[in-house]
Amino acid sequence: MNFWNNVKMYDLTQNISHLTPPWPTYEPLQIKFFKRLSPNGANGQLITTSNHVGTHLDGPLHFDTAGRDIASLELDKLVGPGVVVDLSDMAEDYGIYTPKDITDRVEVKKGDILIINTGYHKYGWDQPKADERRYMLRHPGPSMDFVDWVKEMEIKWIGVDCGSADHPMNTKIRDWEPLEAKRADEYMKQKYGKSLDEMYSWPDTYQAMHIKVFPKPHEIIHAENLGGEIDKVLNRRLIIGCFPWKFVGGESSICRIVAFDEK
Repeated sequence: MNFWNNVKMYDLTQNISHLTPPWPTYEPLQIKFFKRLSPNGANGQLITTSNHVGTHLDGPLHFDTAGRDIASLELDKLVGPGVVVDLSDMAEDYGIYTPKDITDRVEVKKGDILIINTGYHKYGWDQPKADERRYMLRHPGPSMDFVDWVKEMEIKWIGVDCGSADHPMNTKIRDWEPLEAKRADEYMKQKYGKSLDEMYSWPDTYQAMHIKVFPKPHEIIHAENLGGEIDKVLNRRLIIGCFPWKFVGGESSICRIVAFDEK
């Protein structure tokens, strides 16, 4: 395995702690020591958490009652050739990106893993420009033709450096945050000449990047809240790996994501 000497690894994972915000309404990570080095001879911690904190993989079971659990996902599903696309030059609050925005910047091949850099990882909880509301409620999201495009391309899984692979205003956040929805509506009318309801017409399009692509035969799942060294691998083809727990019955899992390149 001498080739390993020529491999460079990039960690695309966000730091995680009790300060890491979960997806809105989900339980945050909670940590406590139940054993200390003195007097117990070892440190031991107990954690309570939802699966949707920090960098995590949404598994098929998350949006499909008949979907597979995390433990059932093959390594060939989780690790393989892929591409990291940089959309940060066009990213703005409530913005929308299209398949053409992707293909104008990188070559996407059938069966790829697709990582989307919106640039919003810079608002992550541990960053100098940390802004939880902007990170979770205003990040860019995909147009509705994205759904059919990822199916056509047979994408293995998608990774995003923000709170969701869906536009935040195409999730329940739209109901939970009416002032944000109002601002998004105004933005879309000015930017696209259509209202929020026209851009994402419920119930047909509701959370489409989960509901319409997670079930078989497509099983296009998502990793969310990427970060780490993502800015070092923009607009490049690499081997990309997602490493969740081998979690029997798990609908999703906290994970680590690594990109592998040649030195």
